[in-house]
Formats: sequence, C-alpha cells, structure tokens
Amino acid sequence: MISRSTIDRVFESARVEEVIGEFVQLKKAGSNFKGLSPFTDEKSPSFMVSPVKQIWKDFSTGKGGNSVSFLMEHEHYTYPEALRWLAKKYNIEIEETEQTSEEKTQMNERESMFLVSKFAKDYFHDIMLSSNKGKAIGLSYFKERGFRDGTIKKFDLGYCIDEWDNFTKAALAKGYDLKYLASTGLTIVKENKQFDRFKGRVMFPIHSMSGRILGFGGRILTNDKKAAKYLNSPESDIYHKSKILYGIYQAKKEIAKQDNCFLVEGYTDVISFHQSGIENVVASSGTALTSDQIRLVNRLTKNITVLFDGDAAGIRASIRGIDLILEQGMNVKVVQFPDGEDPDSFAKSHSDAELKEYLENSAQDFINFKVSLLLKDSENDPIKKASLIRDIVTSISKIPDSIQREVYVQECSRIMEISERVLFSELAQLVKKNLQEKSKINKQKAQQQNRIQQDPNEPPPEYFMEQDQAKMGLVKGGVLATEKINQLSILENEIIRILLLYGNEEIDFVEEIINVDEDGKESLTTRKYQNTVSEEIYMHLHDDEIEFSNTTFQEIYNEIIHQLNQLEKLDLDGLINHKKPEIANKVTSILMDEEKHQLSNWEGQNIFVTSALEVLNKAVNDAVFNLRRILIGEKIEELMKEASIDASKFIDLEVIRNYTNLKMRLFEKLNRVV
Repeated sequence: MISRSTIDRVFESARVEEVIGEFVQLKKAGSNFKGLSPFTDEKSPSFMVSPVKQIWKDFSTGKGGNSVSFLMEHEHYTYPEALRWLAKKYNIEIEETEQTSEEKTQMNERESMFLVSKFAKDYFHDIMLSSNKGKAIGLSYFKERGFRDGTIKKFDLGYCIDEWDNFTKAALAKGYDLKYLASTGLTIVKENKQFDRFKGRVMFPIHSMSGRILGFGGRILTNDKKAAKYLNSPESDIYHKSKILYGIYQAKKEIAKQDNCFLVEGYTDVISFHQSGIENVVASSGTALTSDQIRLVNRLTKNITVLFDGDAAGIRASIRGIDLILEQGMNVKVVQFPDGEDPDSFAKSHSDAELKEYLENSAQDFINFKVSLLLKDSENDPIKKASLIRDIVTSISKIPDSIQREVYVQECSRIMEISERVLFSELAQLVKKNLQEKSKINKQKAQQQNRIQQDPNEPPPEYFMEQDQAKMGLVKGGVLATEKINQLSILENEIIRILLLYGNEEIDFVEEIINVDEDGKESLTTRKYQNTVSEEIYMHLHDDEIEFSNTTFQEIYNEIIHQLNQLEKLDLDGLINHKKPEIANKVTSILMDEEKHQLSNWEGQNIFVTSALEVLNKAVNDAVFNLRRILIGEKIEELMKEASIDASKFIDLEVIRNYTNLKMRLFEKLNRVV
C-alpha cells in the first residue's frame, strides 16, 4: 500500500489546474478557470476549476472533486492508480507501507506477471510487423479482415510464430523467469519441457481499465478441427475472464462521453466498430455475461445496448444477460442484426453512416425485443403466451427503480393486451420473492463468515425486508416517505454547507430563556453570547441526539467534529482530499456551487446584496430549527401510528401535546404562520 506520507506529498504537490489542463483546454475566468465539460458535448463552458481551493466541478453533470477524483472520473483509474499517475507527473518517489513477507511476495509476483505480459504484447506485435513470417501470415490475416495500420496499432494486435517455443526462448533470453511465463499461461510447462500456448495464432491482447495487459486471446489460422478456434489465457492472479471486457480500455472515454455502451460478443466486432467510428463498444469475449462485467460498464454509463447476431438460437442462449443488466439498475436496449450478419460483417458491408443509422433506428427496449423474439411461438397457444408474459414480468421485477418498473408494466400491458392489475399483482409477488431470496443469501453468507451476531435489541430481518419493499414502492405511503427524506436531505445539505463555508467564523448568537414564576406564568428573556458556527451547530445537534439521514452527510459531519476535537478548527483540505471519493466529491460540489454563485459579480452591476456573514446567525438557527421541526413532526406521526397499529397502546396525549407545543415554538422562531 502507498504510505500516508507519500499520499500527503502527492496532494501537496499536485496542482489541479495543471492536472486537468492536460485533458481539458482551460481559460482564465477571474481567479478561476473555465472550460468545456470533458464528460458531455456542450457549446457553452460549464466546467470550472478553482486553483485557490484546488477543486473542480462540472456543472453539466454535477461531478466534482480534486486532482485524484478527476483522474478517477476521466481516466477511470482506481484511487491507487490515480495517486501513482500524479506521483510520476510530479517526480515523487512512492513509499510503500510496511507489508508482511507474504504480502510482499504476492505483490512482487503479480507485478512480475504484468511485466511478462507486457513483454509478450510487445514481442507479438513487433514479430508480426518486422519478421517475414509475421508479415506473411499474421499481418496479412488482419489486412484481409480489412483492419488498417492505425487500428492494428491501437489494439496492439500481434502474431505468435508457428514454432513450438519461439516466444518462450525469446522471453528466457531477455531474462524473464519461466515461473511467470507459466503462471500467466503464455508458456505451458510439462515436466522438463516447455512450449508456447499460442503458437501459430494471431494475438488479441486484453487490457485492464487502466491499460495494463491482463491476458490474451489467440485465433488459430489453420483448419485444424481438433484445435479450438479461439484460445484464451488461463485464469491467473491477474486475469479473470468473468471480470473483464475486451476493449474497455480503448472505449472508456467514449462510453462516458456518449453515455451509452454497445455490447458485442467477439474481438473483431469491437475492432470493426472502432474502425467505423463507433468507439463506445466492448465485448464479453464469447462468454456468458457476468455481473462483474456489467459493473465495469456501470462505472462509465447507466445505458447498455446489446447487439445480437441474426442467429435466433444464439440470441435465446444470451438473453439471460438482459436480466443481469436490469438487476444492476441499468437501462438496456437491444439491436438485432439481419439473418446471417454479425456486428463485424455488418460494419464491413455498410458505410459508417449506414451503420450508425441502423444502430439508432433498430434499437428497441427489452420488452419489445422479447415479444418479437418469442411471440411467434406462442401466438395461438394461451399457455405459452402466459409463460411469455410471466417471463417478461420476471425481467421487470429485476429493475430496482419502482417508477421504471411501473412504466414497463404499462408497456407490457399494452403489447400483450392484459390488465395492469394482474401484472402488478404478479410483479409484487416476484419482487417479494426476490427480496426474500436476497435476504436468505445474505443471511447464509453472514452465518458462514461468522461476521454478524444477532443483537436482541435489533429488529428482526423481516423489518429490513419491509424497509426494502417501502424503498421499492411496494408499501403504501412510499411517496410521502420519499418526500420527507428529500426535505431532510435538503436541510442536512444546508447544515453541511454552512459548516464548510463558515465553520470557523465566530459570531454573536442569542439564547432565549423561558422563565416560569410561582403562578405558572411564562416570561421570555434573552442572552447574547459569542460562539463559532461549528460549535453552535454541534451543541444543538448533540443536545437533541440528532443524526443525519444521509450517510455521506453524517460521515462529513463526523469528520468535521473530529477535526474540531483534534485541531480546534475546520481543515477543508482534509475533506477535499479525503480518501473516500463520495466525501471529497460532496464537499467540493458544495464549495464549487458557492464559487459559481460568487462569480455573479452583483456589485459590478450596481446590485448590492446582504453579506452572508451579516445574516449568518439567522441561517444557522433556521437550518437547525427546520431540521428539528421535521424530526418532531415525524415523532408525532410515529406515536399516532403505533397507537393505530397496536390497539393495546394508548395515545399519551401529554407527550404529543409537549411535542406539538415545541413544534409551535419552532414555527414562531422561524417567523412562520401555522
């Protein structure tokens, strides 16, 4: 692991405007920089960089953060990969934290496997371009497929000479250890003999998201029926076929930019599409689509368009992947090519414009696709038709978003000519079953791993299942609950905003004291005192034992309180450069929103607005009192609901009266009319 001192040096040295300037053309705008969003196509610049705060925000997408988060968003690096990129840029030597001998050995072995794989990629590519056999066999094959020189270079295509140990000898001569040639699967070792796994095959290197070589796919060029047409690297510490997509490295930027990913089956499908100008495409490499592969795409876009060959039998075998995509909360469309065509052949036989037009006009949602595929077999058979409807509803039940589910139910009702009521009834049963199965699986995992011990003070699992149902819109009142959550989220965001912008400010506050005399009459006195904004908010929230409903806000608040206890002041840099991306992104987003507001330059237009500091004590009180008001309202509702559900419980009118009086006082303080 990278040491804390190295991470600190990286953040101290990295200049956000320099880092982003390598990818985005920035222009000076006052004390900041502006540019066109690198994540969307836009004509007016909405991308802002603040050198003073060392943060950025893209107002067209809502993304924001620091230098590290930009690299993670734009280049799709992991956190360590982004740190290493910055360390290299600023010539910072990376120190690793103390590791056990076992961890060091494992890390060194993985790195050695990466080095061997990179050598193999370069060797196969150079052999194909420079040797007579390579040019005559390997290069001529790719040229016959219509691949241009730039495309061959872009995908690092190569050729393994058709000799038993040509590559292995070359690697050993360069000093690479046979152990790593074997562990990557490049060389097969049997007793005292070793030979090349991919001899006589054209080579398709498989890159990770960040561009490292994980493994290879090799295609045989002879008609040997005993040999597999395509051969992949075996599973290893660096190559897991079910967790990688071919072409993801070359496609990642365009996928994010187009906000859509085309999913095909083979290597040449990907390459042909790139050559036709469609670069947001990846391949599952002939394997059944997996959840891990879908999650890779999910990092870049929520939209997948699955491209199927014209072969109906192959489509039926692959259709399960659609449900997996839906389960990940993604939007899926389907394009089917004409009979006898696949993405590679269609791209070669049509112009770039014709291909793009076909993809655009032929895309259909998964319901229409399933119906068009399966309805012919069941049109005159009620039992088969019922089975098809159930199959479609099963797919709909995989969708996490309740609104999307309802839209698809309506669409299914229209196409299949069946009432929505019946479909919703079937859907509710399926969703409940999915939740039960998920709960059962999670429970089994927890028991197997002995991670969780049942706390008698915790609600039973059924309680959490009911919560999940409510979130998915299956429980009445779900909309009202959502509205309350939104209100709370807005108020919590305001409290965090005030803390980040003015947490260290010391201002005057007024405390209201209610005095009660011997006759029970109340009188109000006030007391002025000074306090920092952060301490004032902490005092209120702590006294009422209030916790944020939004987990990210709660984590930010905890960090702020920790800083106050340790440093006695708020340190924004520690939050902007936080190791958790969600915290850093939320903090920078709030700060950049404020930065954009300040750029309005009202005074330059002779419009003079009240300074935020002048009304800060009111802003603090309003935020805290409003939060209290919502929570008290919820408490009153909770008490009433408990009594209505359980007849044995009576309503404690005195308790409710006290809560209501407190709520009234808060309204008065907020100058509201009840």
